Amino acid sequence: MSGETAVIGLGQFGQAVARSLASQGQAVLAVDNDMDHIEAVQDVVDVAVQADATDEDALYGLRLEQMSVAIVAMGAHSVEASILTTALLKEMGVPRIIARASNELHARILRSVGANEVIDPEQEMGRRLARRLSQPSIVDQIDLGNAELAEVEAPEAFVGKTLAELDLRNEYHVSVLAIRRGDTVEPNPRAEVQLVSGDIMVVIGRPEAVNRIAALA
Repeated sequence: MSGETAVIGLGQFGQAVARSLASQGQAVLAVDNDMDHIEAVQDVVDVAVQADATDEDALYGLRLEQMSVAIVAMGAHSVEASILTTALLKEMGVPRIIARASNELHARILRSVGANEVIDPEQEMGRRLARRLSQPSIVDQIDLGNAELAEVEAPEAFVGKTLAELDLRNEYHVSVLAIRRGDTVEPNPRAEVQLVSGDIMVVIGRPEAVNRIAALA
């Protein structure tokens, strides 16, 4: 199951995460103790399992230590469960644990018991909205600390040129991970791919480098 992502907790947020990952071609294992939540995503993810994530035996039975990432997506009504689940995942040796926090105290506790990353969806939504208003060419972005993963509209100056001609790694210090053209996504695009108007580039680089690209649009 290496390379697979586990999404634990399938409320509105967890379902959105699971669906988004699946739509991008990611292998997803979805876990929740509510069968209604399982049924809501079982047709779009690889595996959906009804299980109590706070039950140590049940969690170990899922072999989550073989996952690349586990996302603890439980909501504010399940603070204790999210902390216990995060601690169990850490004990199991899951290499990367991303946990949802409902407030700053919750976030500190999640980090202390083993979360590598903690997110607050409401705060993140506010930051993204502000960013999109200030830089409309950035369709979406994820803060990775010293780097940023972003979907950026191809600037007009890039249209008609190949990735080889643009040489974005050397000229702008960003890497192009994928190109979204309408409903089609081309991961790891070839150097001879020519950009057309409306293309969305998925790039990664330092925030200032991504901003330089966005400012051209």
